[in-house]
Amino acid sequence: MNWKEFFYKNKHFLFILYLPLYMYCFTWLEARDDVPFTDIHCFIDDWIPFCEIFIIPYLLWFIYVVLVLLFLFLQRKHLEDYYRCVITLILGMSTCLLVYYLFPNAQSMRPAEFTHPNVFTDIIGFIYSSDTDTNVLPSIHVYNSVAIHVAFAESHYFKDRSGWRIASFILCTLICLSTMFLKQHSFLDVITAIILYAVYYKLIYKIIPDRLL
Repeated sequence: MNWKEFFYKNKHFLFILYLPLYMYCFTWLEARDDVPFTDIHCFIDDWIPFCEIFIIPYLLWFIYVVLVLLFLFLQRKHLEDYYRCVITLILGMSTCLLVYYLFPNAQSMRPAEFTHPNVFTDIIGFIYSSDTDTNVLPSIHVYNSVAIHVAFAESHYFKDRSGWRIASFILCTLICLSTMFLKQHSFLDVITAIILYAVYYKLIYKIIPDRLL
């Protein structure tokens, strides 16, 4: 078996192999402090108040991504759903890393202190301390949320189950909103992530045929 055959037969593990490389690059970018960062902000951000309750959908993102990927992976008769999702994630996340490298950016919207400290703000404070306010445009959090929702909604199993698709859409929307209400991202970060996803959606879901997956 040559390397091409090996890769084709084991391509369902592609995302697992990609993650360490992604984490290495992202960590390196997060640690950079020798480049000028462009502050990302627009007037719409000033209309959005800080709201700690949005930490709930923000954290649900992790469960959402893992469960949908696992479900798609286990649908052995329709692995093309899994492949489309994974390829879209890899392309988008890699593009975001490239943008962060070529266009170092950051945001400065996080509150200096919490007016009403509670368990939610404690969790948010921990996130603030462990996640820098750099590398925000486009938002990977938003990009992945949209990619996961579309993969879920267009999968063979769920495409005719409107209730599940609506629930996924609501969760995806809340996750995207949470990035702004927690002051993790600017409205611009969210919009650019959605535009980026739309480009790759057209390529992966509409142009590339199933037989190439």
